[in-house]
Amino acid sequence: MKKLIIIVACILFGCSSVNIKGINSAPDFSITKYKTFNFFDVDVKGDALGPNYQSNLELLKAAIVKQMELKGLKQDTGNPNLMVNIGVVVSEEIQTRETSFTNPTDRVGYMGQRNYSWQAGEVEVGKYRDGTITLDFVDQASNKLVWQGSAESVIPNKETNVPPLIDSGMEQLFAKIK
Repeated sequence: MKKLIIIVACILFGCSSVNIKGINSAPDFSITKYKTFNFFDVDVKGDALGPNYQSNLELLKAAIVKQMELKGLKQDTGNPNLMVNIGVVVSEEIQTRETSFTNPTDRVGYMGQRNYSWQAGEVEVGKYRDGTITLDFVDQASNKLVWQGSAESVIPNKETNVPPLIDSGMEQLFAKIK
């Protein structure tokens, strides 16, 4: 129940926390071995992306550039040492709760009918978009994946809350890089 209240509050008020998951790296990976990076082309599809997807992708790239520069790398469109692939999955989710006979607000008042029955069931309480960003670092010389990490969060409804969420997510994700 506590989780339900937190999720509903985040949907209504635009707060989102970032969940870092799935960090994998090659045994010999060290970000300090690389001096330059660039991005693979991003190909996107999906119904839940939203009208601001392209501008949010640019914000995401800018946040990645910032974190890469903090790690000592420079963006190079010519011949980078490291290529960055951005994977984005956005899905529309439905938040539900289960009705309960012990909860007075879930019970329907009964007056006069003999054939009354009540059943517990799921009730939709809201919709939200869940987004996952996966970064793949590919060594340009060997063409091998050397690091991968994912960050996941509820996407805020207010567009003004998206840039701080992207910055926070990339900061937390890059903190996992050795």
